[in-house]
Amino acid sequence: MDAEFIVKAGQYIGAGLCMGFGAIGAAVGEGLTGGWANRSISRRLEMASPFTRTMLVGQAVAETSAIFALMVAVLLLFTDLSGNGICASAAAIGAGLAMGLGAFGSGIGAGYSSLEAIWGASRQPLVGGQMTTTMLVGQAVCQTPAIFALVISFLLIFGNYSGIPAWPYSAALIGAGFAMGFGAIGSGWGGGQAGGAACEGFARQPRLKGALTTLMLVGQAVAQTPAIFALLIALMLIAMGPKEGNLLVSCAMLGAGISIGLGAIGSGMGNGITSESACKAVSRESSVTRPMMTFMLVGQAVGQTPVIFSLMISLMLIFGNYAGPPTLPGAMALLAAGISMGFGAIGPGYGNGITAAKACEALGMQPDKTGLIMRTMLIAQAVAQSTAIYALVIAFVLMFVV
Repeated sequence: MDAEFIVKAGQYIGAGLCMGFGAIGAAVGEGLTGGWANRSISRRLEMASPFTRTMLVGQAVAETSAIFALMVAVLLLFTDLSGNGICASAAAIGAGLAMGLGAFGSGIGAGYSSLEAIWGASRQPLVGGQMTTTMLVGQAVCQTPAIFALVISFLLIFGNYSGIPAWPYSAALIGAGFAMGFGAIGSGWGGGQAGGAACEGFARQPRLKGALTTLMLVGQAVAQTPAIFALLIALMLIAMGPKEGNLLVSCAMLGAGISIGLGAIGSGMGNGITSESACKAVSRESSVTRPMMTFMLVGQAVGQTPVIFSLMISLMLIFGNYAGPPTLPGAMALLAAGISMGFGAIGPGYGNGITAAKACEALGMQPDKTGLIMRTMLIAQAVAQSTAIYALVIAFVLMFVV
């Protein structure tokens, strides 16, 4: 088959994946915004116009991630990449995966911020303008993972792969798409939950706007860490992906992308719900504002452990020594190692977030029991790490024993 046709086929598949996945998150986020706008109007009919304006602004921001996906899909459809080498086909598929999946979490996350802003304005009409500002700040941070995905997509589309054999570098390029695409979901979604909680808290306690905004931004920043890990692995796969090798190398590159991509979902969402509960707790009990920051950060830090395991497996797969015979079972073992750690990190990351979130709520109800609540939270999170450790052990066995 002619190389030009192979590249074009990859572009078409990438465009379909990009827009197909990319349309989901923004539409859900816009639906959340529209639904709560109607509910808010039913509560205050006289404010139908300002609520509608806020709804449209919020939906416009939520639409951003889908617009990114549309732009990448159009580039894949109409840009001639045939001169970039045979690997351009895999790069196009990777770009579609990165941007399509990468738009998912940011679109939904932006919806959480705008729905709470509109509902909050229905409870506190006098601060509607300030509420919109808080909403936009929260939504802006939610778009960060989608921007990471856009950057990776551009690097994949416009890279020059002339003279490079199709494999194993094509596997590294597709792995980069998996890494950044899946890796952006949890951080975008979780950041939106934190932004929504800040708007809800502002409606309950307008005087705490500054404290809530600070808590939101710090919580959202930590929730972006898994997406940053995914960005790092995606960049490494593109820039340092092997240009020669066997079936073992190809499967290792795919496994590396899958490990960090899936592994980032749970920790990103878990960090987001921890920040969400911290904002809610402060709005109910302002005296815990200062200790809540420390409490939230400790809970989020422990919640990063599963994605750090995933990052470690990804790095080991990228820099492993694959001089042995390229057997099919051996190749599948390397791919399975990434799958084991990727899926195995989702539950512990999210479960740790649930534990930390409820601990933040408990601190808001019992401020004088900080030590007891902290100990209980850390013990529970330590136990919740056990399943991530099981996945890590199996990944090690698959890489070094079987």
